[in-house]
Amino acid sequence: MAKARLVGIGMDYSATSKSALNWAINNLIDEGDQMFIIHVVSPKADPTNKQLFADTGSPLIPLEEFREINVSKHYGLNPDPEVLDMLDTVSKTRRVKVVAKVYWGDPREKLCDAAEQLKLDSLVVGSRGLGTIKRVLLGSVSNYVVQNATCPVTVVKGAAPPRPK
Repeated sequence: MAKARLVGIGMDYSATSKSALNWAINNLIDEGDQMFIIHVVSPKADPTNKQLFADTGSPLIPLEEFREINVSKHYGLNPDPEVLDMLDTVSKTRRVKVVAKVYWGDPREKLCDAAEQLKLDSLVVGSRGLGTIKRVLLGSVSNYVVQNATCPVTVVKGAAPPRPK
């Protein structure tokens, strides 16, 4: 049997991050792999333990604990039931170990930090599909992560916006 891989998924509960999770489950995750759900919370958020974990992020949070409302609220998160169901299913059907980790700060930098600190074999992120001008002005998280992460990065495009009639 091949060595279990460490796969990170950037998660902000947007439609594109859910698409990235779905893609990873259907195309990348194998039995026995470990999946890290990486949350990056705005530095303006003020959970009580933010200062304690400002540099390294939260401790790893097992899926069973992360499902508990008090635990997720403790880290300033509001988990999506659809995402939790997807994680439960892959955990049980493929014996994948699922843990969450929370960082505070700029998502571009923190996703790259996570790739290095967690020694990820692969990182999957969603893309909002910004046009060229918006990408230059606002900056693209996925673009930055592809260029700077210490592991291979897969960018999953969101659904194309509906065309005007």
